[in-house]
Amino acid sequence: MVRFVWILLGILAFSAPITATNPAQAAETRIKDIVDFEGVRDNMLVGYGLVVGLNGTGDSLTNAPFTEQSLYGMLERLGVNVRGIDLKTKNVAAVMVTATLRPFATQGSRIDVDIASLGDAKNLMGGTLLVTPLLGADGEVYAVGQGPVATSAISAQGAASSVTRGVPTAGRVANGAIVEREIPFSLSQLGAMRLSLRNPDFTTATRISNTVNEFLHNKAAQAISPSSVVLTIPANSQADWVKTITSIEQLSVTPDEIAKVVIDEKSGVIVMGEKVRISTVAISQGNLTIRITETPQVSQPQPFSQTGTTTTVDRTNIQIDDGADSKVTVLHGGVSLQELVHGLNSLGVGPRDIISILQAIKTAGAMQADIEVM
Repeated sequence: MVRFVWILLGILAFSAPITATNPAQAAETRIKDIVDFEGVRDNMLVGYGLVVGLNGTGDSLTNAPFTEQSLYGMLERLGVNVRGIDLKTKNVAAVMVTATLRPFATQGSRIDVDIASLGDAKNLMGGTLLVTPLLGADGEVYAVGQGPVATSAISAQGAASSVTRGVPTAGRVANGAIVEREIPFSLSQLGAMRLSLRNPDFTTATRISNTVNEFLHNKAAQAISPSSVVLTIPANSQADWVKTITSIEQLSVTPDEIAKVVIDEKSGVIVMGEKVRISTVAISQGNLTIRITETPQVSQPQPFSQTGTTTTVDRTNIQIDDGADSKVTVLHGGVSLQELVHGLNSLGVGPRDIISILQAIKTAGAMQADIEVM
């Protein structure tokens, strides 16, 4: 029996530290998920092109002169002269083509492109995008797109009614562009790299620099602002930048956050951070509601009566709810997010009223948090 007790105590002692450290482990985040590395970024591409092969759902050339001019220019480049001919086709649509060039994309690799109609086309389903150069912000061509357009929308029309689901004038070409130009960037030539925090914070930046320095056993990282940490790779590690950065981005830190309440008044969505605290405050919520119901009744004479006329008699029912049964709840100082939500729910308060209550608590100076209204 004594031996069994000692074994049980040993199991409890071994499992207690694991349970206690679970919350801290859950709060840790990899560095790669909260920062952006300098030079490792996407680049936006844009182009203008034509989609052909539409089943009579393309642009009306009389209403879209840019489509007609583009069609003339394309045919002339292919050796077909149609200048002076009044074209009536409705199987062509002018579109804007957009794409995102991934970081370190190599020449010959493929990327997806998005298509959006520019004229009065009705549907791009079944069309094919012709060769379209995709330009960067510097005006240089970085990719060329072409291929069949896929749309997830449904559009059908009859003589008396029509139905449309989704947006048939926008589509996508999977792997529809080939990278023709690489963006020059060399990690080995960098003596230092800047890590940009996606959510700037002094505490988080300091924790990142301390974690990196402990890993490298060197003061290679320095937080210079709440949004930037400068990383200087030691000389003995510069020969293998990729391996060093891979090890750094896998390190885990606990990002800090400010107490904030985000409110979207249009949809009634409320998001409150974990660190929101409320001082002692009493909350009461009540509304004055007046309901007016009209139930008119018809009064008519008896059958075969020679006198009297059929008339309508108004019947109005008025009900007043002044919120006399509303409750008052007291939130004590330093309450947590869960206690705040529980206290408001006990009043039967909806999201719209919670928004007004939170703004009133902030005005009273009882909320230690920022309120951001979207």
